[in-house]
Amino acid sequence: MIKTLDFSKLNGLIPAIIQDNTTLKVLMLGFMNEEAVKKTEETGKVTFFSRTKNRLWTKGEESGNFLNVVEIMSDCDDDTLLIKVNPVGPTCHTGADTCWNEENEESDLMFLEYLQDFIDQRKQEMPEGSYTTSLFQKGTRKIAQKVGEEAVETIIGAMANDDENFLYEGADLLYHLIVLLAHKGYRIEDLVGELKKRHK
Repeated sequence: MIKTLDFSKLNGLIPAIIQDNTTLKVLMLGFMNEEAVKKTEETGKVTFFSRTKNRLWTKGEESGNFLNVVEIMSDCDDDTLLIKVNPVGPTCHTGADTCWNEENEESDLMFLEYLQDFIDQRKQEMPEGSYTTSLFQKGTRKIAQKVGEEAVETIIGAMANDDENFLYEGADLLYHLIVLLAHKGYRIEDLVGELKKRHK
């Protein structure tokens, strides 16, 4: 078991908050006894203790909508769990994505973090045939030059009222800027941090 948990406050049960590891949406709340926690750890699929059926039940055992465990964390009092998961299908028995009837979709802005991670991985692995690898190999001058070129193309698209080209070149600009950040040992979050400081 992850650590010594306190099952005494709710007659052998502890609440377990289930959160999507990607979208960070809270999907549901269930209860676990010691056996359910152990089975969850062993199988990698979230298992609860059903208070109505008075038995263990693995989420998805009938529907196939399993909750695949990524990480299990206990709170400061060791009497509540936060379980980060990759859900298979909707979580709620009603067919909704969450038990609060929310849509569980990743924000488009979260893709920037994924892209940053992808570019960082390219920098580390340097696979042959990758355009990103070729940029890293050419160094600061070439990457900075590409940022400048894409900035000019973005401006041209904006001035020409060519929205399609403006967005296309703007995406190229952002991509090359992230490559330059990675090359210099920074991430897109460092720019966000700078913007947040200015906003204050």
